[in-house]
Amino acid sequence: MLADIRKKIDNLNKPKGSLGRLETLAEQICLVQQTLSPRLTHPSHLLLGADHGIEREAVSVSPREVTWQQMLNFTHGGGGVNMFCRQHGFKLRIVDVGVDYDFTGVDGILDRKVARGTRNFLHEAAMTQEEYDRTIDIGAALCDDCFAEGCNVLSIGEMGIANTSPSSIWMSLFCHIPLDECIGAGAGLDTPGIRHKREVLRQAVDNYQGQGTAADLIRYFGGFEMVAAIGAMLRAAKHRMLVLVDGFIMSACALAAIQLEPEVRDYMIFAHCGDESGHRRMLDAMQAQPLLSLGLRLGEGTGALCAYPIVDSAVRMINEMNNFDNARITKYF
Repeated sequence: MLADIRKKIDNLNKPKGSLGRLETLAEQICLVQQTLSPRLTHPSHLLLGADHGIEREAVSVSPREVTWQQMLNFTHGGGGVNMFCRQHGFKLRIVDVGVDYDFTGVDGILDRKVARGTRNFLHEAAMTQEEYDRTIDIGAALCDDCFAEGCNVLSIGEMGIANTSPSSIWMSLFCHIPLDECIGAGAGLDTPGIRHKREVLRQAVDNYQGQGTAADLIRYFGGFEMVAAIGAMLRAAKHRMLVLVDGFIMSACALAAIQLEPEVRDYMIFAHCGDESGHRRMLDAMQAQPLLSLGLRLGEGTGALCAYPIVDSAVRMINEMNNFDNARITKYF
């Protein structure tokens, strides 16, 4: 299959390799879909919201109420994620997986709440085994819903104050990078704030006395929105769907998913390298070549959505460009 894909790409009427990253993207998409004529159908975006117990330790400049306030804002179409979904034709699902707020009566938010935020992993596991299993299943079921509608390209975003903290810990533990080098400003901490965040997260890691397996580390430090994203990524690979990976948080989820099932890496397209400290190093650890570098750090999956036109261009290239024989052009490479 791979040889046939490369032959088709190399015989498009252009110098060999001249469309660079679009060519490797097209190759990846063809392999995922097992076809020489790939398609992007019914693109869908999951916006997963949840709160984190570690937020109580002042590791974020933003208070936790921002999570539910932004979730409500998304229902009114006023977020960055709304704008980009409209622009690129993505169906948006806004999902409460564990926000510390009662959304009863609010239209536009899917209720998949596991609990009103995780526990504080400075002192105990963020979630129980039952909560972890349930959250993985929630993410998988959300992916199933998208697939049932004909979706074959899924992007995932998050809303959860303090979720750079578990992301930094996963990065450190899974990439074997010193924790201090994985911790940044998040939503805008100043230098003393970053120092405090480092102290809290170092202590949390020192306090951990679990099994040390990937699944246990994900359960102990993760957020509900993050674990649901992992469940969706794992299920997407089983459906042979493309997964557009957003910034630091979603890259950490991708990293965690790869620890559980390494083959999911083949289905991931890494959208961008964000401004959060360590994101580039995390991408390098996954041998990921991001499509964009725009200084983005909003989250919500906005970077993944911004990268979608490039993915679309790769598909159009392999499907719509003429080849040398049909165009009666002498090969010039």
